[in-house]
Amino acid sequence: MNYRLWWILLLLWPGWALAATCSVLIVGDSLSSGYGLAPGQGWVDRLDARLKKTAPAWRAINASVAGDTTQNGLQRLGPALERQRPQGVLIALGGNDALRGIAPAVIRQNLTTLVRQARASGVWVLLLEAPVLPNYGPAYADAVAKIYGEVARAEQAVHVPCFVCGVGTDTGMMQADGIHPNAQAQGAMLDAVWPYLKPKLRCPGR
Repeated sequence: MNYRLWWILLLLWPGWALAATCSVLIVGDSLSSGYGLAPGQGWVDRLDARLKKTAPAWRAINASVAGDTTQNGLQRLGPALERQRPQGVLIALGGNDALRGIAPAVIRQNLTTLVRQARASGVWVLLLEAPVLPNYGPAYADAVAKIYGEVARAEQAVHVPCFVCGVGTDTGMMQADGIHPNAQAQGAMLDAVWPYLKPKLRCPGR
C-alpha cells in the first residue's frame, strides 16, 4: 500500500484525530474520588466526559483517594507525576486536614510543597480550596481558608475558590452524612472549577 495513502487512512479512522494526547491529573480526597456515588457520577468523571466533547485532545486522570490529607498527597504526588506525565495538576486536598484540626502552618507547608513539586515537573497547577467545617471555630476556619489563595499567589498556581461551598449549604445537594455532595451536586462542582481550568487546555502540538 502507498505509505501516503496509509497515513491518510489512519487520520480518517474514527477517533484517531481525536485521541487524547494531553492530560490533567486530579489529586484529591473523597470530594474528588466519587465517594458514595455510582461510577461515572463524580465531578472528575463529568470533567473527563466534558473534555471528550469540548477539548478532545485532553483527558482527566483521577488520582484522588477518600480520606487523604495533604501529607498523603505528598507521598503520592511524585509517583503519580512519574507514572502519568500530565500537562496539568489539580490539587484538591486539605479538607481532611481541617477535619482533624491540623495546624494551619502544617497545611500551608504541605500545600506549598505539593505545588512546588508539581511545578518542578514542568506542569501548570490549579489549587482547589477545600471546604472547612466550623468544628474548630471561625478563627481556625478563616486561617485555613486563606491559605489557598496565599499559596497560589506565592507559587504561581491558579487559585480555585471553594468549589464545594456552593452546594454544601443545600441539604438537597448532600449525601446523608451531610459532608459529601450527592450526584445532583457534581455538575455544579465541575462548573465551579471549569472557568479556571478551561484557559489551561492548550495541548502542545495540537
